[in-house]
Amino acid sequence: LSAFFLSQTAAFAEMVSIRGENVNMRSGPGTKYEVLWKIGQGFPLEVTQTSGSWYKVRDFEGSVGWVSKSVTTKTPHAVVQANKGSNKNINIRSTPGTRGSIVATATYGVVFKVLSKKNNWVQVQHANGVKGWIRQDLLWGD
Repeated sequence: LSAFFLSQTAAFAEMVSIRGENVNMRSGPGTKYEVLWKIGQGFPLEVTQTSGSWYKVRDFEGSVGWVSKSVTTKTPHAVVQANKGSNKNINIRSTPGTRGSIVATATYGVVFKVLSKKNNWVQVQHANGVKGWIRQDLLWGD
C-alpha cells in the first residue's frame, strides 16, 4: 500500500509559478549562490525539493535551479511545449475543441495563466489579455 501511495504522490508534483519579472534562478538555496538565469512572470516550475525558504525547481525543458519561495505563487500557469526548435504556431481557440474558431496563435515558450480545464483542453489567458482554449498536450504546467 505504501508503494502505491508513494507513486501517487510523485505523480502529483507540486507546481508553482513565478511572481515578478527578472527573478533569479540560482545554483543553490540562497542569495550567495550563482544566478544561472532570470525568469519572468507566470513561468511555471515543478518543485522537486525544499530547503528553508527556497525551492529546488525544474522547468519545462528539464533545467534545474533554486528560487526563493517569496517570488512564487500557487496561481496555475502553463507554457507552450510544442514545436521546440521551430517557429510553428499552436492554435488558441474560442471553445474547447478543434471546431472552435482560432482567436490567436502562440509559439514554443509562451506562458499563460490557467483559468480552467475541460476534458483535454485548458482555458488560458495571456498577459496581453488574449483568452482561449489550448489542447492540454501542447502545454506544460498546471
